[in-house]
Amino acid sequence: MKVRALFLAIALFPGGAVAQSDPSQAALEAAALLEQASVALTEADSARDRVSALTETIQAYETGLAAMRDGLRRAALREAQLVAELQVREQDVAQLLGVLQTIETTAPPVLMLHPSGPLGAARTGMMLSEVTPGLNARAQSLAQDLTEVQTLRSLQQSAADTLTEGLTGVQDARTQLSKAIADRTDLPQRFVEDPVRTAILISSTETLDGFASGLSQISGGEIAETDADVSTQKGQIELPTQAVILHRAGETDAAGVTRPGMVLGTRPRALVVSPTAATIRYRGPLLDLGNLVILEPQPGLLFVFAGLQEVYGQAGQVIPEGAPVGLMPGETPGIGAIMSTSGDGTGTDRSETLYIEVRQDNSPVDPDTWFRTNKDG
Repeated sequence: MKVRALFLAIALFPGGAVAQSDPSQAALEAAALLEQASVALTEADSARDRVSALTETIQAYETGLAAMRDGLRRAALREAQLVAELQVREQDVAQLLGVLQTIETTAPPVLMLHPSGPLGAARTGMMLSEVTPGLNARAQSLAQDLTEVQTLRSLQQSAADTLTEGLTGVQDARTQLSKAIADRTDLPQRFVEDPVRTAILISSTETLDGFASGLSQISGGEIAETDADVSTQKGQIELPTQAVILHRAGETDAAGVTRPGMVLGTRPRALVVSPTAATIRYRGPLLDLGNLVILEPQPGLLFVFAGLQEVYGQAGQVIPEGAPVGLMPGETPGIGAIMSTSGDGTGTDRSETLYIEVRQDNSPVDPDTWFRTNKDG
């Protein structure tokens, strides 16, 4: 008897409802998150601070999509586990169905007869009364497993529409965010960047150290003093994007390169935000680091985020905590790719890398001393 034929057994045991499994619940909750993000995107049009509203919307979409991926992966794993278990139990299930069908179709008078007379019939009745609860329990367990398989398959089939809406929504939000940032005129300005001086500094720089030490040269005038201080947040600052840590400061990567900063793995097109209020000291391409943003949360302290595809804001602007500073490279995977890798779980969807370097008094320091990270990696 094939596994799909086992679905017929559910008809024998009506009322065998099963509680929502964890994978199903996770995917349903993810769908709710994506629905909330869709509502937030609609409301962002009328928000007083559209940049902030759209930033939160994109983060909500990213959280919902990540949760949906995880929920689908767990659902696929659970379904495979149940199907394997049912295949192993096929012989037992066949015997169980045979016994139940025999009991159900045998005429009551025949059940009362026994070769050894009334005493044997009584003993047989007692045995049946003891066996029947066990048979019912096995039947109910089977019905629950089959119902769960049906639920998981239905959930995965319906997830495509939810994912399509979520991917479309997050792309719309990114487009709107870029425009909202370009239109923004309400940010304080500590200095105005001189493009000629910046070009000269870039052309004469061979290392990030050299560029960072010459940042004061790129302004077109004096850089206003600031008393900003984030020292009380030391060690508790959130990472600027949803990511996993690939390499910590001082660790050697697969290419044999050792860096003073940490390398994060992010999903394609992930949003990167400023983890604190800060001044944008530089944004743009530099050396072999790609596009980067250098933020100054307080005098003498720099956060360098390198590996971006798009960068937001202008040098000299003072931005609030949580302000978007860029998007990671890559292409957002389509529905097919997400569904096909839903059972992977190896982290291969975090294909982009963000490099974070912290510089204090013009020297690199371990980012772990400033950012809150999982020490177990």
